[in-house]
This record gives sequence, structure tokens and C-alpha cells, in this order.
Amino acid sequence: MKNQTISKDTPLAEITLRKYERPLNLDQRELVRKLCLSTGLLQPGDSRDIVVDILYVLLKSRKDKKELSSDEIKDLVIQSRKDSSLAIAGVASSNIRRQLKRLRDLFLVDKVKNNYRINEHDSLNNIFQEKIEQYLLQTVLSRVKDYIDVVDREF
Repeated sequence: MKNQTISKDTPLAEITLRKYERPLNLDQRELVRKLCLSTGLLQPGDSRDIVVDILYVLLKSRKDKKELSSDEIKDLVIQSRKDSSLAIAGVASSNIRRQLKRLRDLFLVDKVKNNYRINEHDSLNNIFQEKIEQYLLQTVLSRVKDYIDVVDREF
């Protein structure tokens, strides 16, 4: 008998949300790390946390409404990791671009020409409410409810 190919189910959208303790007495990098953990950008126990540094440098550049190229982000991430006495790992250009894509997929970052910024230099609160709560989360919840309704009818 031939091996059957099993098709992979590819989600149209997905979101991971986690609840942690209240953000009290944390330094800036740790705040960003907990945000990444809370939104599924970072997995608990994951030592590969370059996405934290990328989001961190983009948040810092938001104050000046600055847009950064992926090379500028890479340089700032390297400096940030050195300043925090962290290993300079995961800073390959391809990985920086992959992590930027993940941030874009979650609507936190947008790309203008070949530069990146926090979505429209807006506050994360507004971005979360408009893009994640009202759009992404609602569509995911609606589809899950569709499956629940059909399963209830079928069983």
C-alpha cells in the first residue's frame, strides 16, 4: 500500500494570547518581552528572543516618528543586546526580516517603502483595539463559533 499524503490544514488567521501577572516594576526590555509572550510572538522558555529586541528598537524609534530599514534595525538590535549584556544571536538579516514579518502579521508594525515602523506611529493600545480586538480576534471567534454550531448540530 502506498503512503498517503495527508494535507496540512493551514489557518486563515491565528492568534495566541496569554495572561501574565500585572506589569509592575519591570525594565523596558522586560516589558516588551512580556508583551511578546502575551501576544504569542515569543514562546515561554524560548531563548531565541530577537523579536523582543526588534520590537524594542521600533518602539524607541516611534517617539521620533522614525522609520528604520532592516539594516538599521539589525544594527540597533546588536547594540541593544550588547547594552543588555546578551548574546549576539539571531541577528542574521534573514531572521530580522522574518521577525519583522511576524510583527507585521500581528499588525504591530507596518512597512513603508523599504522601512519599518510601529503601525502609523500609533500607540500600541490603539493598534491592539483597532486591528487585533475589533478585527482579528472577532473574525477568529466568529469562525470558531461557526464550527461549534455545526458540531452541535452534527452530534
